Amino acid sequence: MLQNRSERCSLDVVAASIATQDVPFEELFAREYPRVVAAAYRVLRERADAEDVAQELFARLARVRRPAPSNGELRVAAVRRALNLLRSRRRRVERELTDFRLQRTSQQQTEHAADPLAVLAQTEQRAMVRAAMVRIAPRDAEILALRYDGATYREIAEALGVDPTQVGTRLARAEQAFKLEILRATQ
Repeated sequence: MLQNRSERCSLDVVAASIATQDVPFEELFAREYPRVVAAAYRVLRERADAEDVAQELFARLARVRRPAPSNGELRVAAVRRALNLLRSRRRRVERELTDFRLQRTSQQQTEHAADPLAVLAQTEQRAMVRAAMVRIAPRDAEILALRYDGATYREIAEALGVDPTQVGTRLARAEQAFKLEILRATQ
């Protein structure tokens, strides 16, 4: 169903654009339907969806009862509708993923809240990591914090003012120092 304002405007322009042609709707449908489906299919890559787009466009065109559009205008409207359909699906998937992640996080928090030993172990582990980060050299702590925060080697190099080729070596040394501090804390 055509919901988007730009699609409605686009099809209204298509419907009103060619006032000089008096082509019966059936002829227009027979001539243009395969082209409109093909245009939508190139975007969607699913035959059934492309046919749905074409049917929506022709249904709208039949309702407005205007002169026939030019050859390319219906195909342009089909491409726009197909792109909007893809965008709509992408947004729906993103919403569903966000909802799923929130639900999963909520379930995990409920499960952890039900297990006091798991909460205690997690709290102790966090405290141990923080203590180790304080005991290692500040430069090592910085590089570890940046890397595990998701920074790339190039971003780390810029932040620390070093050559990007040195980041890997410095990161390995920092990780080694961190592991030694964790081992000292657990012994």
